[in-house]
Amino acid sequence: MNKNTFTYKKSGVDIKSADKFVNFISSNTSKKKQKKSFNNIGGFGSISNIPKDIKNPKIVACTDGVGTKIEIANSLNKYDTIGIDLVAMSVNDLIVQGAKPLFFLDYISINKINLTKLKYLIKGILKGCQISGCDLVGGETAEMPDTYEKGKFDIAGFAVGIVDERKILKNKIQNKDLILAVPSNGLHSNGYSLVRYLLKKKKINIKKNTFLKKELIRPTKIYVKEVLRLIDKNLINGCANITGGGLADNIKRVIPEKLCANIDLAKINPIKIFQWLKKNNIKDDEMLKTFNCGVGFCLIINPKNLKKVINCFSSEYKPYVIGEIIKSKNKIKMNNKINW
Repeated sequence: MNKNTFTYKKSGVDIKSADKFVNFISSNTSKKKQKKSFNNIGGFGSISNIPKDIKNPKIVACTDGVGTKIEIANSLNKYDTIGIDLVAMSVNDLIVQGAKPLFFLDYISINKINLTKLKYLIKGILKGCQISGCDLVGGETAEMPDTYEKGKFDIAGFAVGIVDERKILKNKIQNKDLILAVPSNGLHSNGYSLVRYLLKKKKINIKKNTFLKKELIRPTKIYVKEVLRLIDKNLINGCANITGGGLADNIKRVIPEKLCANIDLAKINPIKIFQWLKKNNIKDDEMLKTFNCGVGFCLIINPKNLKKVINCFSSEYKPYVIGEIIKSKNKIKMNNKINW
């Protein structure tokens, strides 16, 4: 080849590697396809069936990423779980509307295609889709050598779900409803910039810290199956996915006008990773607006349904009461303090 000729590969983009990656995704998704599904991977668009048992179907769409949790994956050279995080961040939002996830698409932008790394990532995404009961139907992988430094990448996800109009969780929350906390299993995918800043300032090497090495890469809990079961049984009036902004910023998004989420922070059970963070000189207010603090999801229910709702969860994720809905001009009221 003439050294003076210009090629895409010389610029840093290897189409052959990209094709190999697409073939890998296609071969792995085709194994999981149901009989009536379409094989979309590698085409120009994705085709999916709309369930026939829904009388008045409404489409719900969500998109999200995993933030700088990617840097934790890079530092540990572990990529098989952040794909689960990616799916979780979108499908946990979908179910707040009452929607059942149908399909998922991913976007990966990377300095240079590393097939080993990306295969682990896709396996995680497929695992997240399996847990959520949806299909990976397509996506985009962009090799961007001048935009990202060597070894760096970013990911984003897009989920689409469907809900019967009668099942949409809207305008159902009532005065005196109970607010339940469903435990998180860790940080999920929020607050990692603060965590990484703390690690840097404290000169903590997570590779040498068994506790942090495990906790900081733990994949986000997916609440789809439990919440959809509650919706199917008409046991909840509202819910909220507790992500960036913490408990206050997320729960007030679902509270109707003239009603208020009256929360007793002393009833929250913080798990070990948040206790560790609190001990490292992070104030309560900062903890509450940055992290889920042990509350991964909130349910708003009629008090008469409390026992039935609790019984829909495994022992690890049993919901517990942290407050109630009251009449007020303010949508959120936080009382007392978390007992760290």
